[in-house]
Order: sequence, then C-alpha cells, then structure tokens
Amino acid sequence: MNPPVRMCVRCCLITPDPVLVSEVHQGSGPGFNVYACPECAPRFPPVPDVLDLLTPQRGKRPEGER
Repeated sequence: MNPPVRMCVRCCLITPDPVLVSEVHQGSGPGFNVYACPECAPRFPPVPDVLDLLTPQRGKRPEGER
C-alpha cells in the first residue's frame, strides 16, 4: 500500500508526511480535510473537536429577541 501523499495548503509542496490542519464541513455532501507539511503545520491553530464547539446555550436566543 502506498503512503499518503498530500499537498501543503501553505507552501504548495507535495509531502509524504501530511499533517491534518483543518476539516471543512459541508451542509450537503462530504466535507474534506486540509493538510500541511510538517514544517508549515505549527503555523496553524489546533483542529477543534466539533463536539467541543457545541455549548449548552445552543438554541437559546439573546434576551429581547423573538
């Protein structure tokens, strides 16, 4: 089996050691992953866990808004 080969989103070089730096979610159809080379990856913020983005306040409206 061939190792994964991806293009770095920052420097556009092909890397045999891709690092996941972002996940793009879509409303319809599958999303996709964004990769960087090991040298550029530290320049990106860590990928958040989608479940951590949900808060108990979800669905509540600010006061005075209908």
